[in-house]
Amino acid sequence: MKKTWVGLSLMTAAMAAWAGGMESLEAFVKNVKSGRAEFTQTVTAPAREGQPSRAKVSTGTFEFQRPGKFKFDYKKPFAQSIVADGQTLWLYDADLNQVTQRAQAQALGSTPAALIAAAPDLRALQADFTLESAPERDGLQWVKATPKAKDGQLQGIQVGFQGEALAALEIQDSFGQRSVLKFSKVEVNPALGASTFAFKAPAGADVLKQ
Repeated sequence: MKKTWVGLSLMTAAMAAWAGGMESLEAFVKNVKSGRAEFTQTVTAPAREGQPSRAKVSTGTFEFQRPGKFKFDYKKPFAQSIVADGQTLWLYDADLNQVTQRAQAQALGSTPAALIAAAPDLRALQADFTLESAPERDGLQWVKATPKAKDGQLQGIQVGFQGEALAALEIQDSFGQRSVLKFSKVEVNPALGASTFAFKAPAGADVLKQ
């Protein structure tokens, strides 16, 4: 009898951990209206023709304000910015001194940025993603998000939470490339001024509209 109760207890604990991801996502979308963090991004390309896979590491800062405003500011190894002001998505490459401008509604869709920053509520997320809890690992609660759009480049996304704070993103695209973002020094609901997400093309930059 004791073994049975132990088994049931372990099963109940496992089910609770499994369900924790969706609970964390729901709390994140409902309660976290803005955020600021530092990030490390590791992009791993698949191995080809007998050559080992290659990894590239970038670091920078991330800020967002729900719904629909965010900024990825890459510092190393190259300066780049991705800014969404609620209407327009701006991509700036400092080395090329080039800006790409796109309508935000058309550019985001079923993207990781839409998953963590654009949606006002869980129902809006479920319109673009199939969401399910994934097993707990690395001390985090995970949600697996599969884009419903079949013509996109994303194969799947996993979002890791520590409580209701965003902790990690794992992104797999249809070309076999894997991108992992780990967030640190996370601030929940900081006061972010309107200028945080304002973008002005630098003098002399080429601006490409798509």
